[in-house]
This record gives sequence, structure tokens and C-alpha cells, in this order.
Amino acid sequence: MVEKKAYGKINLGLDIIGRREDGYHLVRMIMQSVDIFDILTFEKAEPEGEISITATNDPSLSLGEDNLIYKACRLLMDSYGIKEGVKVELTKNIPIAAGMAGGSSDCAAALEGMNELFGLGLSSEKLREIGVTLGADVPYCIMGGTAVSEGIGEVLTRLPELPEATFLIAKPVFGISTKEAYGAFDSIPSENVVHPDIDGMAEAIRKGDLSGVTDRLGNVLEQASIPAHPEIEEIKKIMIENGAENALMSGSGPTVFGIFRDSEPGKGYEKAWKALEVLKDDYISELFVVGAAPLKN
Repeated sequence: MVEKKAYGKINLGLDIIGRREDGYHLVRMIMQSVDIFDILTFEKAEPEGEISITATNDPSLSLGEDNLIYKACRLLMDSYGIKEGVKVELTKNIPIAAGMAGGSSDCAAALEGMNELFGLGLSSEKLREIGVTLGADVPYCIMGGTAVSEGIGEVLTRLPELPEATFLIAKPVFGISTKEAYGAFDSIPSENVVHPDIDGMAEAIRKGDLSGVTDRLGNVLEQASIPAHPEIEEIKKIMIENGAENALMSGSGPTVFGIFRDSEPGKGYEKAWKALEVLKDDYISELFVVGAAPLKN
């Protein structure tokens, strides 16, 4: 049996700089993996060629051929002549339709798990090359850590670890699909789009300057999502009023995260928990206080 953790991510910065002819948006993002994770276990199984996926804590999840875990397993089985079947068990903890790349992270873990289970010997670079055919965030989810992501998500540049900080993450009761978010963004006149300073943020991370990061938090998709869902702005405001250095919507939303400075050991954690108590409300379904995810080997 092989077990893999699939970590969620937040976007410290998300900019859209154009579109390809095939419709994919060209992005410049700074990604950060956080310590919220799904757990996937993989076992060889009978009958030959069959993929069986079950969710141990959410039987309502769709785990058929349209699921990215299934697609990742099938792609490697077909590409590398794997005849045996595989049984996958998923324990889901990353919020769904939350802008935290839960599906992409599960897909990345499936590629890594299948690679290990069947001894394929594929490098991380090769897995990322395969992963981008399944989803734009999959290559980053294989890399993890802190990184600049460009192109459609497949061009990655690793950054140093973010200075010590604690994240408060709030998922509202509603979801926003990636298609919905990007479609709404496309309706905004280009001259009205406020672009975040991705280069300045990357340089601040290299210098270990947390204020240089929090001062530059920015996500162009907020400009489309907040008018439709004003609760996002309200969550940001509450976080900042209760000790966050700054707050931002992650990815295509609607999840919001606040960054709390650890000026002394545990202080950021304490402040984040106090803000969590203030945030408890009917329109928020899930709240987490976490640090950055551990780096992959």
C-alpha cells in the first residue's frame, strides 16, 4: 500500500496577463502550499485494469471517470502498460470548490502514488509534464512549497520558504467554479483591471520580508467575484480588524485567507484563533488555522 498527502494551496498573488488561442488564460501567480491535506491510499487490486475509488468520509463525492484521480490513474495505466487494477481510498479535508486546488492536488497525489506503487521510476519533472495535461495547477501541486507559476500554470520557479507566519482560512457556504470566476473576469474591461505586483512580492519573499509580501497581496479575480459575493470582502475586513497583516481571496474563490505575523513564537497562532472566533457565522462553512505545508523531499 502507498499513502500520499495532497496539500491545499493559496495564492499570495494571482494575475491574468492574456489568453491563448485555445482559450486558456495566461497567468502569473505566487503559490503557497498550506497544511490542510487530503489523504490518498493506493493498493493493487483485481480485476485487471479496473480503477476503484472510494471516499472514506464523504460518500457524496463524484469519483467516476470525470474525477481527476481516476483520470490520473487511467492515464498512467494506459501510457505505461499497467495491467493490474488499483484501489484508491480518499479522505477529503480540503474544502471543495474553494480555490485551494483540492482536485488538482488529489490528481498530483494520484500521479505520485501510482508512480510509486507500480515502480514506474518517473521523475518529478516528468510527472509535472504529465500533470499539466490534466490540469493547470497539477504541476505546482507536485512541486509544492512557495513558487512563481506562469504560462497556464506549468512554468514554475521555486522561491525560498515564506517567512514564519500563520494562516486563517475561511470557506464560505457557497462555492465558485473556476469557469464562473474566469468568465466573470473576462467581462471586465482590460483598462479597469488592477494588477498585483508579482515581481515585487517574489523579491520580498527572497529577502524574507513578510511585510513586503502582505503589502502586495492581490488577486485580479476578486474584481469579478466580490461584486457577486460581497461576503468575501466582509471576511477580509473582519480578519484585518482582528490582527491579520492582510487578507485575500484564494484562486478562483470563494475561500479567504488572512496572514498573521509570528512576532513571537505562537503569537500569530493565538491571534488567528481569536479572529476565528469572531468569524464564526452562518455564511462560513469551514475555518482552519494552519501554517505552511512541509516541503516535499
